[in-house]
Amino acid sequence: MAAAPRRAVFFDRDGTLNEAVIRDGHPYPPAGVADMILMPGAVDALQRLKAAGLFLAIATNQPDAAKGLTSRATVEAMNRWLTDRLPIDHVEVCWCLEGPDCKCYKPLPGMLFDAAARHNIRLDQSFMVGDRWRDIGAGKAAGCHTIWLRNDYDVPRERPDRIVCSLAEAADVILQQF
Repeated sequence: MAAAPRRAVFFDRDGTLNEAVIRDGHPYPPAGVADMILMPGAVDALQRLKAAGLFLAIATNQPDAAKGLTSRATVEAMNRWLTDRLPIDHVEVCWCLEGPDCKCYKPLPGMLFDAAARHNIRLDQSFMVGDRWRDIGAGKAAGCHTIWLRNDYDVPRERPDRIVCSLAEAADVILQQF
C-alpha cells in the first residue's frame, strides 16, 4: 500500500534560510560556509513546521557554480551547513544557467516537480517560501501556495498568496492553513 501524499514547504536558500550578501542593492549568496548566517528565527520556525508533520525542502538556483564563480563542493558544503542546523528533509539544486536547455532554474518549477515525484508530495497542498520573484514564480507554476519574504531588493512579478516579514510569520501562516 502506497504512503499517503505529503504536504511540503519548499524554501529558497539565500535570503530566505540564510542571509544573503547585499552588494549595491542586489543579493548574492555567501562565498562559503564561513560566511553563512541563519536568518533570524529560522531554527524555531522550521522546527515548528517539522513538528506539524510537514516535509521541508530547499529549492535553490546556484548558477555561480556553472559560471565558475564557486565550486559544487562549496555549494554542497553550504547546503550541509544548513541541513546540520535545520530540520531539512531534502535539498534540490539547479546547477544550470537560465536558458532553453534547463527546466529547473526558478521561476521554472522543475525542482519542485522533481522533489514532488521523488517524495510523494502534493504540490497543491504545499508551500513555496522565498525572497525573490523567481521563488514566487516557481511556486505558482508548480501549483503551490506562495509566501514572499519581504525585503528591500526584490519585488515579485506575480502576486504571492501571502507577504511576510520573517520566517516566524511564514511558519504561522502555514500552520494556520495546515
